Amino acid sequence: MTELAAERGAHLYRQGFAGDSFNTAVYLARAGLPVEYLTCLGDDALSDAIMARLTEEGIDSSRIRRLPGRQPGLYLIRNDAQGERHFSYWREHSPARELFDHPVNLEGLTHFYFTGITLAVCRTGLENLLDTLQRLRSEGCSIIFDPNYRPALWQSLAQAQDYNRKVLPLCDTVLPTLDDDTQLWGITGVDACRQHYFDMGVRELVIKAPDLVAHAFSAAEQVVKHAPAVAAVDTTGAGDSFNAGYLAARLRGAGMSEAVTAAQALSAMVVQHRGAIAPPQH
Repeated sequence: MTELAAERGAHLYRQGFAGDSFNTAVYLARAGLPVEYLTCLGDDALSDAIMARLTEEGIDSSRIRRLPGRQPGLYLIRNDAQGERHFSYWREHSPARELFDHPVNLEGLTHFYFTGITLAVCRTGLENLLDTLQRLRSEGCSIIFDPNYRPALWQSLAQAQDYNRKVLPLCDTVLPTLDDDTQLWGITGVDACRQHYFDMGVRELVIKAPDLVAHAFSAAEQVVKHAPAVAAVDTTGAGDSFNAGYLAARLRGAGMSEAVTAAQALSAMVVQHRGAIAPPQH
């Protein structure tokens, strides 16, 4: 989407481009991994600029569909004194909502990452999404999911739970936020969260818990790490960058402990900048 981030101490907004999966894709690409992004855009100037931004970040955009007469969604960020973000959205007619309204042909992928926001906004294409996930798994592709529950995107809690129950058994790695899961599932602790996802067949789980604590689990490992506090300017993109830092490290062969440390470091850097995408670090 188009992002408008408020500048500190002024009634001015800086334009950028962001979105939960987009943010993760950018940070993965900056880590040197080959990344392809899948969405639908319009044929307007903002959509052209998003395509150009993907190229600048080294992200393959060749499978993005362009829909005539359409334009991307927009959101505006306001921050409180602690850097906590508050959003306003204009995305009801975003072309990304139609991403899975038709079958999506994906081949040659080793990993596929999607989020609960994708699941919510593309819910009219649920069957095509499920078919895509099943086909990818049959081809040996690993499925990675951040549930990223946002109540306003769903018609009801029951609907959100139903859709999540359909996709979770197809996921290998899940990266939830405990506060979100408390709203979505009534889960009130890390142990209950771990049991919930392992019962769904998940093989690797990284829980972003309150107070800057991350818990990572697999059949062979268990990691708990407290991140040092930093002075946050804008917490937009904190979880998305955490996911990218963790996945980039794991895909390079790092253990879970090293990957969590990398994730926390990247997230800490990101929240010290305005907007979801921090300037490249050289």
